[in-house]
Amino acid sequence: MAGHRSIVETERAVQAKLSGFQLQREQMAAVANIHRAAAAVRSHLENSVLRPSELTWTGFVVLWVLWIWGESETWSVAEEAGISKGTLTGIARTLESRGLVTRSIHPEDGRRVLLSLSPEGEKLMEDLFPAFNTEEAFVVSRLTVEECRQLADGLRAVVAQLEEFGEGRRRELLGGAEPAPRRSGRRPRP
Repeated sequence: MAGHRSIVETERAVQAKLSGFQLQREQMAAVANIHRAAAAVRSHLENSVLRPSELTWTGFVVLWVLWIWGESETWSVAEEAGISKGTLTGIARTLESRGLVTRSIHPEDGRRVLLSLSPEGEKLMEDLFPAFNTEEAFVVSRLTVEECRQLADGLRAVVAQLEEFGEGRRRELLGGAEPAPRRSGRRPRP
């Protein structure tokens, strides 16, 4: 029966299972730990600082995008939040029903929709973000400031690699075919 496994237990099990394969183990560990760390951070933040505001991670990320960039078209918010437009539609409706987001029609094209923070959404982010940042500091408290800088730089390099070469690599792996449309996805705020 599977239950919660520590990162050390998981890495030992992976090593035992894959000992016969010739793999790039350091790279595998790096990518696996990006995923594990992102999931752990997301879970911690949702179940601590976001819970009193009844926000999901993705709801918070949408609010963050609008707080940083201001009024934006839905396609842009979805892209920045790392989610599909369909996922954004549901989240935006929920945030709008709570009075945190407003929706308006684009003045130049009635088919396009703009989202922005309401005054209540702006106040929520101003009140919530300092506590959110305190939890960010807690999450990385085992790292020095220099280690935090190095980690951030390393993660930026991963993102830059995919932004610059990821599309070409996907096409190469798919024999030139278009990748499947993105259904949903998540990524931490910048």
